Amino acid sequence: MKKRSLYALALTGAMLPMAANAECGEVSVAEMNWTSGGIITGVTEFLLSEGLGCDVTVVPSATTTAITSLAENNEPDIVPELWVNSAPAYFDLAEEGKVVKASDSFSEGGTEHWLVPSYLVEEHPELATIEGILDNPELVGGRFNNCPDGWGCRIVNDSMVEALDLEGNGIEVFNHGSGETMPAAMASAYESEEPYFGYYWGPTAPLGKYDFVSVDLGEYDEDVHACNQDTDCNDVGVSAFPAAGVFNVATADFAEREPEAMALLENITFDNDLMNSLLAWHEENNASNDEAVVYFLQNNQDVWMSWLNEEAQANLEGLF
Repeated sequence: MKKRSLYALALTGAMLPMAANAECGEVSVAEMNWTSGGIITGVTEFLLSEGLGCDVTVVPSATTTAITSLAENNEPDIVPELWVNSAPAYFDLAEEGKVVKASDSFSEGGTEHWLVPSYLVEEHPELATIEGILDNPELVGGRFNNCPDGWGCRIVNDSMVEALDLEGNGIEVFNHGSGETMPAAMASAYESEEPYFGYYWGPTAPLGKYDFVSVDLGEYDEDVHACNQDTDCNDVGVSAFPAAGVFNVATADFAEREPEAMALLENITFDNDLMNSLLAWHEENNASNDEAVVYFLQNNQDVWMSWLNEEAQANLEGLF
């Protein structure tokens, strides 16, 4: 485990007020090993320590590591941005009363899309629907940009490619070889204002940097989507993607021990568009996670102030 320095002090040159609330004790917070997870952890740490006076320790982590530690050690106290579809053991721990969902990390959950650039839809509004794309494959370049082999989205996409007969409708399916080439293809097409049609998810930097439209695939159908995820199911069909559950999680012990800190955690939810834009800023500026945290705090005071109680607001008033 590690205890961070007060990076906000170093980066802003501001004098941090002494938090008046001395009742908050030691709190451990996991830091997931991806950018948005690092940003949420940094913001959570700052608000807990400087707003509520908690003694915060940050624990480097990842999905499997975090859920295993919660199961075996009942720690860390807080795990921000836990994608529970990748951590099914979370549901067992929640049923046993060991952990609780404090809040949704993102207002819309994790999102998945089939996308086309906004400039195509502005010129050809019919491309906002899958039916319009099937009727006009040349307008999207006659290609669908698919996930790499081995990804979960590849299984679902392949099922819908079959159900829609994309290739029979004049749309070649291009299976990317890596996660790096997918955003590169999006950027190249968008910056050249060329046709593009493909899959991507959010919150992510490309969705913050470029204006893409989520293609209307119709209503979400739980049974169809479940079949599309199962390589042994033959009744594939077309369904919108469901929102993925992405939670800020706390141990039940922490929730009972630190009610004011738990109340803060229950308020921490990032709007998806805001997180997309933060990730885009992080990438464009080659910034560190800590710098992205400070950027968020400096430019979104109305958002994070609304998460705090009056005492914590007073502690941080006028800092940025």
